[in-house]
Amino acid sequence: MVPDLSKISEVRGRVLFLLGAILVYRIGSFIPVPGIDPAQMAALFDQQRGTILDMFNMFSGGALERLSVFALGVMPYISASIIVQLLSATLPSLKELKKEGESGRRQITKYTRYGTLVLATFQSVGASYALQGSGVAFAPGIGFLFVASVSLVAGTMFLMWLGEQITERGIGNGISILIFAGIVA
Repeated sequence: MVPDLSKISEVRGRVLFLLGAILVYRIGSFIPVPGIDPAQMAALFDQQRGTILDMFNMFSGGALERLSVFALGVMPYISASIIVQLLSATLPSLKELKKEGESGRRQITKYTRYGTLVLATFQSVGASYALQGSGVAFAPGIGFLFVASVSLVAGTMFLMWLGEQITERGIGNGISILIFAGIVA
């Protein structure tokens, strides 16, 4: 029996894409949010050892402790997915979308993306205010708040996109892979 070389090539391509995406995720977790004093951030995190913040840091693969652009991780996406799933079980218009097949699924995915953007915006603004208040910003003010918030939102939206790409072109559920990669890192 001769193995089908096209299937082997496809699997190899998917595995290589997955490994490349994980590498991009890990590299991104070391890109800091602009305007953060790393020494102050390290001191702040040393005070928070053993708290829930430490657990969130584990899920982000250390990105939270380094305050990288991926610090929010995929948590806004997960929250938006849960909210949309709950709403689709209760709102008649979303119930109908679920029954429409592929086009309905695409619309629900779009709503999840919008929800992710909204949640990431709220979380990033809150985190930026908290960071500014804790003294880790080099130049506190509206400029820092804007740049930090936009950086965190952009990081989350990129991770959402990367997760979708892994699902389509890699192996497995992309968001789950990113969570796993963050935990084992």
